[in-house]
Amino acid sequence: MDFAGEGLLDGLQGDARASREQLLRRLADDGFTLTQLRDAVAEDRLILLGLDRVLGGRYTAEEVQARSGLPAATIVLVRRMLGLPTPEPGDRVFSDEDIEAAQSAQRFLDAGFSQESLAEITRVLGEGMARLAATITAAFADTYLAAGDSEEAVATRFETMARELTPVFIPVLVSGFTAQLRDSVGRAMLGQAELEAGDVNGAQDIAVAFADLVGFTRLAGQVELRQLSGVAGRLAELAAEVAQPPVRLVKTIGDAAMFVSRDPAALIAAALALVEAVQAAELPSLRAGIALGPAVIRAGDFFGPSVNLASRVTGVARPGSVLCTAEVREAAAEAFSWSAAGRHRLKGVSGAVALHRARVLAQDSEPSAGHPAEPEPDRPRKRSADRSRKRASS
Repeated sequence: MDFAGEGLLDGLQGDARASREQLLRRLADDGFTLTQLRDAVAEDRLILLGLDRVLGGRYTAEEVQARSGLPAATIVLVRRMLGLPTPEPGDRVFSDEDIEAAQSAQRFLDAGFSQESLAEITRVLGEGMARLAATITAAFADTYLAAGDSEEAVATRFETMARELTPVFIPVLVSGFTAQLRDSVGRAMLGQAELEAGDVNGAQDIAVAFADLVGFTRLAGQVELRQLSGVAGRLAELAAEVAQPPVRLVKTIGDAAMFVSRDPAALIAAALALVEAVQAAELPSLRAGIALGPAVIRAGDFFGPSVNLASRVTGVARPGSVLCTAEVREAAAEAFSWSAAGRHRLKGVSGAVALHRARVLAQDSEPSAGHPAEPEPDRPRKRSADRSRKRASS
């Protein structure tokens, strides 16, 4: 191939040009076409092209069907539900692992799983694996990319390490999945009510907490993206540390974390611990809101009035505070010190909602019997203040 004539060496001189030509020649010898090389150069991913061969596909959907028994249309659908691009007919994007996965999917169907259940499992798997793959890719680049490296050196190093380390991830993934499955089974309930209904996904009363960093959006315009991701990562670490049974960390999304527990007192304690941990870590102030009520679990997430209410309560909480609904306060009245935080009208919630601030109960103090008001309400009552000023001026 005439790499220079095809424009694949444009803009390069000296060692950089020689390294690019060496890499192009090796990739061409490995079977990559001129079109593939040209596209990779145009997309700034020539260095990564060899990884496609290490990680990548060698079978079409029809060939996977012949080896697994799962219809090609279903195989393509599964790939799409994983969040991956739909392959064109004849595209070799499937691997030996895809064949094993298709065989496993067929066994799930033969065992009685519905198409809907399998689809839901696949979608959740795709979401989780996309985040994991992105995290691993970033860590891989941080580890094996050095300033001043040539294209050929980086490409060779990436391919070599991917070939050696990819199999090592398999027991890590299996171990992590098994541990999570064991924990999920340990938290599940299967009593007479579930037996009579034939369903374990019915609504259940559960305490839900949201916690978010105050001013995170404003911070995004003041610091570098790497620092911002470090803040979010540190919050995720601290959230995982305070989520001890019976409290469960459901998810973290950037500057926020969601927790659930059947024990409201344990959830309040975890939220207060997170506020303190965030302060000690010198992160932006944290606030939290907790509600108690019915929710259902679906695809690993929780939905219901209590979830929506907890989110709204968080939105009116002061920095450094943990606000709870009256139901939460009643369920954990003896375990904390309480102060009334006023009544608030929350978006999507009918009527004003009475909220209470929870604080750690000092060892030598008694639980608060009444509802003493805080010095200031959590939401300034601007209209009332305006009316007072008008009366004074008149």
